[in-house]
Amino acid sequence: MNDFDAIDSLLASVTPETDLPEARVRRELREQARLSKVQVARALGVSASTVAAWETGRDPAGETRTRYAYLLEGLAAKLAASEEASGTVPDEPGPTEDEPLPSAESGPTDAPRGVTEVIDVDEDVETLATPQPCVLCGEPAGLRVAGFPQHLDPADCGRVATAPEAAAPAPADRRARPQAARQGRPPTRRAHQPADEPVGLVGTAVRTALEEHGGDVAAATAALVKKAIPDAMALLDATRKGGRYDVIAHPWMPDVLKKQTSRGADQVWEARPKWTRAELPPGEHEVTALDINGAYLSALKTHLPLGQLEHSTGFAHDRRRAGVHLITPPHWDHDDVLPNPIGQRDEPGPLWVTEPTLRLLQRLSGPKHGLCEPPEIHESYTSGATEGLLEKFRIALKDARDTAITEGDEVTLEYVKAMYSKFVSTMGESNYNRELYRPDWMHLIRSQAFANLWMKALKAHDEGLTVVRAMGTDELHVIGDWRGVFPEGRGVTEVKVKDVYGVDGPARD
Repeated sequence: MNDFDAIDSLLASVTPETDLPEARVRRELREQARLSKVQVARALGVSASTVAAWETGRDPAGETRTRYAYLLEGLAAKLAASEEASGTVPDEPGPTEDEPLPSAESGPTDAPRGVTEVIDVDEDVETLATPQPCVLCGEPAGLRVAGFPQHLDPADCGRVATAPEAAAPAPADRRARPQAARQGRPPTRRAHQPADEPVGLVGTAVRTALEEHGGDVAAATAALVKKAIPDAMALLDATRKGGRYDVIAHPWMPDVLKKQTSRGADQVWEARPKWTRAELPPGEHEVTALDINGAYLSALKTHLPLGQLEHSTGFAHDRRRAGVHLITPPHWDHDDVLPNPIGQRDEPGPLWVTEPTLRLLQRLSGPKHGLCEPPEIHESYTSGATEGLLEKFRIALKDARDTAITEGDEVTLEYVKAMYSKFVSTMGESNYNRELYRPDWMHLIRSQAFANLWMKALKAHDEGLTVVRAMGTDELHVIGDWRGVFPEGRGVTEVKVKDVYGVDGPARD
């Protein structure tokens, strides 16, 4: 090939981008065809969260865009042909993220504002006159979904599968219905997938890595850590099957959540503790540095906004919403024994804080503690929120971690740690995770970890321990019988000893 042939070949490869319908139309086509996001994602080789992003305004590029446009064009043609043949109008699509949602200034509603409750058009949900045992937990359930009694809300379902349960055979009443019973209708989707599926993904990945590397633990661990981000997203998709809410993976973000420079930071203050007690009681003391296990894993249970953030002003705080808030923090008079809940900040005046920090300050200003005045809220960016959005994801990782600790499986331990820590750290403005752009979530989860540590410091203080130091999310130094306050171990509700050292307080007069 000569130089001109190469140029001609290059020019031939440059074609205009394939046109795509509006985001609203993309979702309508999929729903009218009774296809789930998971089905579309598998056909196109992407994740379900990516398909959700395309249906809320984000556009794919390159070959993926071409294949997606081909799919949408084919769906439109089939639906038009079906309508013409039957003389009927296609099913009315459900609400989409593009339709107006109640604003932050609107009055109270029965459901969280800014949240769209989603039940697929192919989902068979019946209300039972008499509650029947849930197929997942065995407790009475008032709904039958796809022919099976079960709880729609994970918080109501008492079953959390462990690794031994994953190997148990399914009970007879959970087996698939005969094929004949499903003829003439598209496959239905369970509101809850079997709870052992996500845990199985972790175990399968570990076994595969060990086999591929001939049992070399170090090599398998390195390979698993390297692919922790896409694996975490796959696990998230698996735990979101049957979820009641659609998550906007790439919503519009206000300027306060955008980095001012490529290497700089945004305007949100995470309230990271970095505190050391200025003066100790007189005498010699033995200080124990405690390590808080799985700080970020525990912090996945926090109030997260689902939809696009909406702006509001004023002092009122709606606990059904979550986001970031511009506040004037209260004065803190207890630096001698406890760290300031907003961390060490030199500049006075208002600052942007996250939902966990705001709720911590409000809690500490209440009648139970009375440690400060309430914070003054000036403006907020919030959306309808739920505390259980990542709960199944968190439980899957926790179960895998607990099993690995019991079995002495360090490969799985490192893999799980990499999954949740990288998941949190790359959901902001990161080139390592293009599927989820939620800097608001990143700040909220990290701040929840800081708030959890702060509450442990308060518990230690209230139980008579001397708090010496609080650092970041997982380090608490205390003097006294800490085993009477905190359980010792490697579980996420336990602590372990990081160091023990001696210090001297000022001499008595």
